[in-house]
Amino acid sequence: MVGITNKTLIAEIRRQQQLSQAIVEGQTAISTGVTLTKPSDNALAWVQVSEIGKAQAQQSAWQANVSYGTSRAANAEANLEEINNLLVRAQELVTKARNGSLNDTNRAAIVEEIKTIRTSVASMLNQTDYQGVPIFDDTQSVLVPVSRGLNLAVTGTRQEVSEGIDVGGTPMSLDDILGQSVAALQSGTDADLASALESIKAGQGHITIEQAKQGVRGDRLDVVSERLTSVDLDLTERRQGLESTDLAEVISSVKSKLLQLEAAQSAFARINQQTLFDLIR
Repeated sequence: MVGITNKTLIAEIRRQQQLSQAIVEGQTAISTGVTLTKPSDNALAWVQVSEIGKAQAQQSAWQANVSYGTSRAANAEANLEEINNLLVRAQELVTKARNGSLNDTNRAAIVEEIKTIRTSVASMLNQTDYQGVPIFDDTQSVLVPVSRGLNLAVTGTRQEVSEGIDVGGTPMSLDDILGQSVAALQSGTDADLASALESIKAGQGHITIEQAKQGVRGDRLDVVSERLTSVDLDLTERRQGLESTDLAEVISSVKSKLLQLEAAQSAFARINQQTLFDLIR
């Protein structure tokens, strides 16, 4: 009889420990707002949360790629804008040089400014970002994975931007065009200056088209980013629905367990005060 009573007491101690643990878990769920903390809480929900977590990690990686791509696209767009401005300035200078009233000093100053423009354009075409990555890709655009099965080119190539410009049926590069302008300014003949001016206009028109193409790349990145954000919000909402605490239910459960524990502890205390003879009577 004593052995049976001891087993009963041990079982009661364990039951009270389980009640205490359940109360602590309930109080934690109330304070944190999260009920699902281990598989045993809800096996099916735990599996779903695990799958959602994997999806969120993938979404985060894609969003990071989009952010990086957007940064590169913005750098390319800024450089194209500056190149366009420099070509517009070059047009102004060559047009001004066709004015026969310019003296040699003024003409020499224009030559030096065109040379500076030529150097600046070359510098922007070959510029790298803070990570040492070229602003414009070389030969072939690098594709950035931004979603499942979707890889986007975020910038044009240096060759697309600066070469193969149709000038009266002859393909020229921006460097060729600006070099032609320098030579025309140095020769000073109106025919050479007129030809150089048309070449610059062709180059500037080409850059305008490249700006439009870069704008399309940036817009696609924005669309993908918005879609990823929307999906991430959906995943977060689903996860919160699985993990979050039903306050009314948990508070009610904690109160019930507290009453059970208090009653059990009170009874347990009375039993421990009894003598051995009382237990086997």
